[in-house]
Amino acid sequence: MTRTYNDVSAKIRETIVEHMPKDAEITRIEFEGPRLAIYVRNVNLLSEQSYVVTEIVNLLHKRIVIRSDQSIRLPEREAEGYIRKLIPTEAEVTGINFDPSLGEVVVEAKKPGVAIGKEASVLQQVVKETRWRPRILRAPPLHSKIISSTRHILHTESEERSRILRDVGERIFRPTFSKAGYVRLVTLGAFREVGRAAMLIQAGDSTVLLDCGINPGAQDPSHAYPRFDADEFDLEKLDGVVISHAHLDHCGILPFLYKYGYDGPIYCSEPTQVLMTLHQLDYLDVHSREGEHS
Repeated sequence: MTRTYNDVSAKIRETIVEHMPKDAEITRIEFEGPRLAIYVRNVNLLSEQSYVVTEIVNLLHKRIVIRSDQSIRLPEREAEGYIRKLIPTEAEVTGINFDPSLGEVVVEAKKPGVAIGKEASVLQQVVKETRWRPRILRAPPLHSKIISSTRHILHTESEERSRILRDVGERIFRPTFSKAGYVRLVTLGAFREVGRAAMLIQAGDSTVLLDCGINPGAQDPSHAYPRFDADEFDLEKLDGVVISHAHLDHCGILPFLYKYGYDGPIYCSEPTQVLMTLHQLDYLDVHSREGEHS
């Protein structure tokens, strides 16, 4: 009998509810990208979640995170006030940014160890007082407009981001429809040349694009971009894009996919996310300047 997405979803939720503490006060369980997010009203579980979810992780073999229900979180301004009082001034906090879609608050500090506190004592206090999950990052030595813009977008578009995470999560946790015993690799660029890296990987009912680059030095436009005109490439059937690193020959043409209708996820490391955006904007700036003088 073929299992449906609803069958898989119901079984996962049943397992979580069965093994969570009775006083967790679960409000909802969401598939958020590669993680299962459990929203609770019991604030104590936020600081003790590593102990709580271990058994469930071993049963489901999934990444699980516990988040606070939106109804118990302090308003952002009030929460920021508590955070600035709780974190020692010696930590030299330079920025506090809230991410409503995840119930997280990102705190940048020049001395992150001081901000975390001995045995994470400061973090636990922040959780109990604000009901937001803190992430402490080392403050960058220079101000980055890219990072600031990214965080601003994450905040203002939190509802849209939540929708995207749920959609991607449903794709990731969907049941396997076919067990193909093969993997097909279609090269759209980068082989027998330097630049425009793009490999289409097909396995059963999944299609993933590994890298999406340009050849900055190409004189002929037909050699500058991946062969998206190949018969095997269908944008509507693309399940995801994986970017290996931030060089333009691996990520330079990525925005092109969204311009022409791609609405799926991109998988990359956090540093790659910021660096490739910087490189793409820089490439556009240089290209436009050259165009003005040509």
